[in-house]
Amino acid sequence: MPAPLTDAFITNLPKAELHLHIEGSLEPELMFALAARNKVAIPFASVEDVRAAYSFTNLQTFLDIYYAGAAVLKTEEDFRDLAVAYFDRVAMDGVVHAEIFFDPQTHTHRGIPFDVVAAGLFAGIDEAKAKHNMSVGLIMSFLRHLPEEDAFETFAQAEPWLDRLIGVGLDSSEVGNPPSKFARAFAAAGDAGLMLCAHAGEEGPAEYVHEALDVLHVDRIDHGNRALEDPALVARLARDAMTLTVCPLSNVALRNVDRLENHPIDRMLDLGLRATIHSDDPAYFGGYIGENFRATAAARNLSREQVVTLARNSFLGSFLDDETLSGHLASLDAYVKAG
Repeated sequence: MPAPLTDAFITNLPKAELHLHIEGSLEPELMFALAARNKVAIPFASVEDVRAAYSFTNLQTFLDIYYAGAAVLKTEEDFRDLAVAYFDRVAMDGVVHAEIFFDPQTHTHRGIPFDVVAAGLFAGIDEAKAKHNMSVGLIMSFLRHLPEEDAFETFAQAEPWLDRLIGVGLDSSEVGNPPSKFARAFAAAGDAGLMLCAHAGEEGPAEYVHEALDVLHVDRIDHGNRALEDPALVARLARDAMTLTVCPLSNVALRNVDRLENHPIDRMLDLGLRATIHSDDPAYFGGYIGENFRATAAARNLSREQVVTLARNSFLGSFLDDETLSGHLASLDAYVKAG
């Protein structure tokens, strides 16, 4: 008889976080601390006011407050503190590898140099590696509501850091900003040897997933929920073992799924998709990766085997080299066998 599935087993299960926007881990307490340190005015009187504002009707209502909150991030120390806080938190959730997004245009457009952002984040990453023995990769995301020319400007600013970045992504307002809008920028990133991923099929149609695959030639799909509307696309994704980085609590918070009990994560697994669970913007959407795993497992009555598959898929979908990947998978297998 298999061991029961417990919250403790899920929490400590070795896992990788592949869909996390570091700006989206800005907790209200840190927002207030940085606002005070940098003398930045924010439209909230208290931490409670901020949390009360975290009620969204769609992606855009979230993005509005997300960009407002990012205004408190100004110095290398701020970005380091942001990263350290995130890594300290998810080390308690069994995360042993993380590939995190950052949105440089959110900061450069308000006068913060790219180098300040990157230096601060890499300082936090180096601390996480030393403190938690965590492997970490940093992915630069382009904001899709801005022109492709702006993405090229950002790519030029990133040139001194390209040897430390593992990939590029595409996020922000999806509807009306198809992946094909960034075909040239992604081609340039691919030519530079970076891995490629893009948000597609969150609020946008399944056609956007096709474009991410066929025009951007991505190595991974972020979200991808609406791919389920296209059986031929589902079959293709399953056949190609294309990873989908699914974010259940985010899906509910942004009304893409009405309630967690109706989330399609187990249907994705049943269809042979390499689906994984991640947190997206945990400070805003009600939970870090551990909470996403635990809440989804409870709401969908996931089996122990399904939860382990989701964790295994998080490593299989990573951009790790084969040797490091094998080590993480061996640790996962040992944990499951012991538990």
